[in-house]
Amino acid sequence: LMVWLRRCTHYLFIVVVAVNSTLLTINAGDYIFYTDWAWTSYTVFSISQTLMLIVGATYYLTFTGVPGTATYYALIMTVYTWIAKAAWFSLGYPYDFIVTPVWLPSAMLLDLVYWATKKNKHSLILFGGVLVGMSLPLFNMVNLITVADPLETAFKYPRPTLPPYMTPIEPQVGKFYNSPVALGAGAGAVLGCTFAALGCKLNTWTYRWMAA
Repeated sequence: LMVWLRRCTHYLFIVVVAVNSTLLTINAGDYIFYTDWAWTSYTVFSISQTLMLIVGATYYLTFTGVPGTATYYALIMTVYTWIAKAAWFSLGYPYDFIVTPVWLPSAMLLDLVYWATKKNKHSLILFGGVLVGMSLPLFNMVNLITVADPLETAFKYPRPTLPPYMTPIEPQVGKFYNSPVALGAGAGAVLGCTFAALGCKLNTWTYRWMAA
């Protein structure tokens, strides 16, 4: 009975985290709808994707103890997001691009670290967290490249008016040193380690809760 309870709890965690990852990434490429805040949005979306990927992938990886399951988790996220994006597209939402599986190469790095360090959790947290945090904002830029014609789409589907406190006073030239990738990678490298540790801890808590 305990084995099945643990398995069910494990699958529940995977589904919950993967679904939440998908919800966070639904609009992760829609920078055309945030013209004034495009780079800010890009940075925030990159960080949110990094954290949701790493916590779920690390949990899955340490639960199974099999290098490769982090990549499998990223594949789950990708498929979920494709399904959700397709549903929005069928409802008439103006997507001129696809969501590329940007999580897969970052998850592969996580698997590689786990395998190369002989399943050392602390190395996974430190090295894996840094690698995923630094790589995903770079891979996420692929989503921008797949926008067919952002200006045409932006004029064809004007975004709703921003509230006064969100309206930029002037064009944000030079904000973040014009490098949202660098900002996202820097923040992701720090926060990635924290969330990798959380993924490991979720695994421990699951076992302790089920064993009580």
